[in-house]
Amino acid sequence: MYNILICDDEKDIVSALKIYLEAEGYTTFAAYDGREALDVLRREKIHLVLMDVMMPALDGIAATAKLREESNVPVILLTAKSEDTDKVLGLNVGADDYVTKPFNPVELCARVRSQLRRYMQLGGGKEDDGVLTIGAVSLDEKAKEVRRDGETVALTPTEYEILRFLMRHAGEVFSPRELYRRVWNGEPYGAENTVSVHIRHIREKLELNPAEPRWIKAVWGRGYKFERSGT
Repeated sequence: MYNILICDDEKDIVSALKIYLEAEGYTTFAAYDGREALDVLRREKIHLVLMDVMMPALDGIAATAKLREESNVPVILLTAKSEDTDKVLGLNVGADDYVTKPFNPVELCARVRSQLRRYMQLGGGKEDDGVLTIGAVSLDEKAKEVRRDGETVALTPTEYEILRFLMRHAGEVFSPRELYRRVWNGEPYGAENTVSVHIRHIREKLELNPAEPRWIKAVWGRGYKFERSGT
């Protein structure tokens, strides 16, 4: 069945939506602001997002715009009747539909089914083979195995998750604090030292010459990236 992410800062609404959707056979995930929603999307295979517009930290409009940089998963906005402008903004930044609060559970479930059907017909729900390959480096997400030039590279679970994240976002630069948030899912206290140690260990195992890394490169004053070309 399909995985649905519910994002709303009102916990009662999230709980109610979980009841309706799980009764229809869906698996649900919860988030209570836009940042949490983006974190869940990066960790889990999500097929549809129900996104509230008015939220703290990162609102539904901004979260949808950010989500569209990374995914084409369907987004249904949850809006109040007075938020007509936000409905238009949401659709303009990439939302697929909206449901007005207080919502009718039957209507909401019908809209969810409609968006999922369209998404699957367009091939959006197809699983890839789970193998990331960039140059001589390959990472098998199902086997949890990393190879360089066909040779297995033994990484710890944390090293594997760092490499997986960087390869999935090859060419993008991430600060140590951001890497810590994405991989450890916690507040980045002491992140610089923790991340730099793990990066050094990955380089020692992955790079032919760790002193002159070919793959995981530091961008001075900004952070780390996995080089797309590996040159």
